[in-house]
Amino acid sequence: MSEQQSIHGVWTKRWTFVLAATGSAVGLGNIWKFPYMAGENGGGAFVLIYLVFIFSIGIPVMLAEILLGRRGRASPINSMHKLADEAGATPFWGGIGWLGALAGMLILSFYSVVAGWAVSYVYLMASDSFSGQSADAVGAVFGDLLGDPWRLLGWHSVFMVMTIVVVANGIHRGLEMAVQWLMPLLFIMLLVLLGYSATQDAFGASLDFMFKVDFSKLTQEAILSALGHSFFTLSLGMGAIMAYGAYMSRQQNLATTVVTIGLLDTLVAIVAGIVIFTIVFNNGLEPGAGPSLMFKTLPIAFSKMPAGVYLGTMFFVLVVAAAWSSAISLAEPAVAWAVESTGVGRVKAAIFVGLIAWTLGIGCALSLNIWSDFTIFGNSLFDFFDKLTTNIMLPLGGLTLCLFVGWVMDRAVVRNEVDISHPTIYRVWYLFVRVLSPVGVAVVMINKLFE
Repeated sequence: MSEQQSIHGVWTKRWTFVLAATGSAVGLGNIWKFPYMAGENGGGAFVLIYLVFIFSIGIPVMLAEILLGRRGRASPINSMHKLADEAGATPFWGGIGWLGALAGMLILSFYSVVAGWAVSYVYLMASDSFSGQSADAVGAVFGDLLGDPWRLLGWHSVFMVMTIVVVANGIHRGLEMAVQWLMPLLFIMLLVLLGYSATQDAFGASLDFMFKVDFSKLTQEAILSALGHSFFTLSLGMGAIMAYGAYMSRQQNLATTVVTIGLLDTLVAIVAGIVIFTIVFNNGLEPGAGPSLMFKTLPIAFSKMPAGVYLGTMFFVLVVAAAWSSAISLAEPAVAWAVESTGVGRVKAAIFVGLIAWTLGIGCALSLNIWSDFTIFGNSLFDFFDKLTTNIMLPLGGLTLCLFVGWVMDRAVVRNEVDISHPTIYRVWYLFVRVLSPVGVAVVMINKLFE
């Protein structure tokens, strides 16, 4: 296949692509999910295993996915059809692109609902709604939010509009401009919060909790959770990274770029954990509070701090920025496909895709309150979409793309695209993509299915 360029454009600079891909990877999974998972699974030992999996499985799979995008130069759906045809393989492999785009749409539908909670909490923190409130009262605020369908739908709609406005403006005026503002803002806010944490008495306890390894606290479930989260936190298997790879210049070194993205994503998760656990330990709160850690526990802590209104508002702006950068990447694969395959303009395609995700999100939001009695296999629609994508669609997408790169694509094409000059490093990466990464992903997927 001759060298082509994406009809959507090319990232202006290497660093812009790094910021965009990091923005896709850095999201609620880093700032919300990783800290509470570390809290539930004993801290340091979980963090160590997570880091091992990030660099042994997550980064090799990300490199394979970006390779496919840059080679195909189109939306994930059209890229995979092109690459299957180039390899002389069955069109079945084109299903990888469809699977990723569909997973991204489903994730965006409930992700927007959760991001709406964070947008709501920016307002609540800025208006000093938690000062002088008891723990029960703070918890009731979150419960009231989930129980109010109109408020949930309103914040969900606000966040979805924010996302589609960026995607509708294309690569340069939309995606690039957004990540060039959002990601530096995210890093600055995170560093400010880390600086504040370093002045607190509980900072040492937080570091001990995050980095002191006690393998007696590490269960089989924790190991599998670390493996699963290391894979999903990098936005793999949902088409986003492949779509962004299609806009990557041939002059950029694929391997060093991917390692940079992996390091930045991991750094955000680690720093967020340190910040959150410093706040938790400083206020005598429970690190294993689970998913409610960010919305029920942290507002209590912020309400007790000097300048807590400002720090709390900054924290939730940080969460929104991370969620926004990820949501943009979730919508992009479907929008790119619509532009390429139907001939409609990007604005119309973005509105169409946004309306579909917004409509599915209505069902997710209402399943938390007035439609709570409606279940699918015993799960609310919100939980069903979450489990379907996380436990089946994403690992299946990651598994199949590894198999395609490792066993279907011509080795010379793979070697040329991946551009790893050191032969031993290349052979190690290729071994992971062909064997070790698929096995790791399959273990997570099978375990989740039988839970």
